[in-house]
Amino acid sequence: MAIKRIWHGWTTLENADAYEHILNSEVFPSIEAKAIPGYHGIELLRRDLDDEVEFITIMTFDSIQNVINFQGEDYQRCYVPDAAQAVLKRWDRTSAHFELKTARTST
Repeated sequence: MAIKRIWHGWTTLENADAYEHILNSEVFPSIEAKAIPGYHGIELLRRDLDDEVEFITIMTFDSIQNVINFQGEDYQRCYVPDAAQAVLKRWDRTSAHFELKTARTST
């Protein structure tokens, strides 16, 4: 079983590239440095809209307990470092957690 932790944040058009850079150069490496057991990585999705840019992060863990080890007992609370908050327009205050039931890849 895998758990997908899904979170959304939005920036202005002007701050989108800066936010993406902060994620890739600071936030993601700091998460990886924690060496959280059961953590398998993070995906970043970006969608440019008319007047803002939407970002989605999807973290993969083995279990909810691994998420708790990462975030604490209030594991649904979002993790948004100060540097990221400085360029975000708005963001989800909580993350959603889904159990991965099926994953298929083409051959």
